Formats: sequence, structure tokens, C-alpha cells
Amino acid sequence: MATEKNMSCARVQTYSSTKIGACERHVERKNKDYGNVNVEPSRIPMNVHFKDPGEKSYMDILREMEDAGEVSRKGLRADAVLFDEVIFDVNTMYFEENGGYDFAKRFYAEAYRYACEKFGKRNIISAVMHADEINMAASDDLDKPVYHYHMHLVAIPVVEKEVRWSKRCKDPALVGTVKEVIRQISHSKKWASNEPMYDDRGNQIFRANGKPKYRASYSILQDEFYLHMIGHGFTGFDRGMRGSPVEHLSSLQYQIKKDTQRLADIEQKTKDAELVYEPAKAIHKTYLEIEEAGKKSSITGKYSVSKEDYEQLTALAKEGISSRGEIDRLQESERYYRGLYYDAKNALGTLQKKYEQLKEKCKPFLEALEHFPTVVQQFIDTVRDLLFRKAAAEKAERERALAEKRNTYYNRNSRTRGGDYER
Repeated sequence: MATEKNMSCARVQTYSSTKIGACERHVERKNKDYGNVNVEPSRIPMNVHFKDPGEKSYMDILREMEDAGEVSRKGLRADAVLFDEVIFDVNTMYFEENGGYDFAKRFYAEAYRYACEKFGKRNIISAVMHADEINMAASDDLDKPVYHYHMHLVAIPVVEKEVRWSKRCKDPALVGTVKEVIRQISHSKKWASNEPMYDDRGNQIFRANGKPKYRASYSILQDEFYLHMIGHGFTGFDRGMRGSPVEHLSSLQYQIKKDTQRLADIEQKTKDAELVYEPAKAIHKTYLEIEEAGKKSSITGKYSVSKEDYEQLTALAKEGISSRGEIDRLQESERYYRGLYYDAKNALGTLQKKYEQLKEKCKPFLEALEHFPTVVQQFIDTVRDLLFRKAAAEKAERERALAEKRNTYYNRNSRTRGGDYER
């Protein structure tokens, strides 16, 4: 088995209130069927919770925190991001080479401590190390069950937001001062980056509109996770590569290559089993020769055989008895490898189809990137700037609508209370 470079990975998935259920069922192993993934149900009890939600759903816990004033959804859209799922991972062989299950528990216990610093322990809903997903390729290579250890962490992205007295306040001395500090749920603010980007010469990079570029927050997460782990004694792996469409394609091609190799290995084992099985079935003496081996006595009615025929028949009988078990074993081996062959063939076909679809979608981008890299970079910068402006406009519109609601509420209450002052 070729040695592969061990690399870490920390990736983020976002979920709204309507979509978190699917994530919860997978992370907490609440699904009834795992036929489409390499989950071994018998090993589910070996999964390790560093933060266990218990019997409560993720949304139940969020509502409890909201009722207790620990978080606020004030001003959020109905489809706003409420949960971040962070998946911490290093490739399978890193754990296999360093002690397997016990080493993985220590590794992810430290990763959980890092996550507590990043999100705040109270804001983490669940953190669980999965130890029940088998890596079929590694298992075939090592001829034993090998499991892929990784951690799913689900947290609420919370930031502290200062609410200040507005100009409508009747006491001029309070205008602009902090009225209250709320713990606002906000994925965009939680992951906002203020770390500037620099080129190879150390010069800060700016957009076409003159605004500075900042490092992607998920890239910073990768750095922090890697540095935290090696700083606490977990070495022997590198930081994951920064993502791009080209790298995603390369990763998918690598998976196809590995599955193709695995398929070829299984196919060869099937052929080897057939080659051993076929000679074992061969009969070294024909039925006709066996039937003619003995001569029946006309007087006693008994059969007599020559010494040579007797020795051959005895040898055949012994061989038949000893070969019966071997034939059964070889038949079972042939069925097993044939089943693996068809499973791997179907999986490879599915992966190849996904690769072709992804390749087709990325084809225009990759061709443009190859021939006109500067134009592509300008296009990306323009799109990012447009998205930024769009987000800013939507935010301004939401704040305007919220201000109108507050004004309506204030005017209505002012008419009701008369001359009461706002405090």
C-alpha cells in the first residue's frame, strides 16, 4: 500500500431551522437505514460524544437558549443560518498508524477544546467523533477492518451586538450610548474576516474598486485548527490544501483512481479464486473407468478389482473427502469476491458519472482560467464585489424595515402613555 500524505481538514456546512433535521439525524445516528454510506450499525455505540444533546433536538436546545436570553434571533429572516456544522478530519491512515481508536479519541478531545475556544462551550450543541464508518479501500489493502475517524461539531454562531439609544430617545444624554448588549445569532458576522491579504512581495492586495481583500475565514479556520493540534503534540500531518475548482476535480480524480485500483484488485482475486477452484473440480478418473474397474463374480456375485484399480479407487475416495471442504471454501471465496467486484463496479460507475458532471460544469471556468487567468481573476473580484454590495443593500433594507416597525410601535405606545419618557 502506497504511503499517502496525511493532511488535516476543517470544513463548515450551514443550516437553517428547516434543514437542520437532516444534519441531526446523520450526526446523532437517528436514521434507520445506512445502506448508502459505510456505517456499521454494530459500532455506533463506539461513537464518542464530547458534547451530547441527549434526547433534545437541536432546535429544542436553541429555543431553550433563546427563552433564557442566551441568544437572540431578533431581526433574522425565516431562512437565516442558525447552525454551523464543522467537520474536523484527518485522513484514515493517520489514525491507523498512530494507535487507531484510542488515539483518535485523544486527538478529537483536543480538537473539541479548540472548538470551545472558537465558538464558546455553551454555544456548542453537539460534538461527536464517528468511529463507525469503515474505509473499504484501506480495509482491503490491510486485509482487516479499518475505520475512518472524524468529528462532527454543531454550534450556534453567536456574536455580541451593542444596541444603542436612538435619536428618538427623549433624554438627549442617552442618545448614542449603549442601551443593551445582546448575543445575536449571525453566521456572517461570526465568520467575518478582518485579516488582509498580501502578495508574494508583502504588498496588501486590493479589489478593482479599491477596497482591501481579506483572507477567507474558513481558510483561517484551517490554519487555527492545524496550529492548535500540532501545538498540543499531535504531529505527523500537514495543513489541508486551500480549495479551488481545480483541486476539487483533482480530489475526485484521485478517488476514482483509488476505486479503479481497488476494482482491479478484486477482479484479479476473483480470477485467482476461479483458477484454483476449476482444477479442484477436475475428476482424474472418468466415470466409465471407475464403473469398469471391478469385475463381478458369476458364482458369488461379489466384485473383485485388481491391486492397481484398488489403490486408485482408494486414493480417489480419500481425495474426494478431503477436497469436498476445499471446494466449498473456494466456492464461497469466489462468491465473496464476485460480490465485492460488482459492488465496487457500481460504486465506480456512480463516481465516474459525478466526476463527468462536475467536469462539464467546471469546463468553461477551467478553460478560461488556463487561457485568460487575469480576466478570470477580475471577473471573480467583480462578482465578489457585486455579492458584497447586494448583501449590504439587503441588510440596509432589513434595517430600514425594522426601523419602520420600531417607529410604528413607538408612536403607538407614545399615544397610549402620553408623556412617558423612553428609558
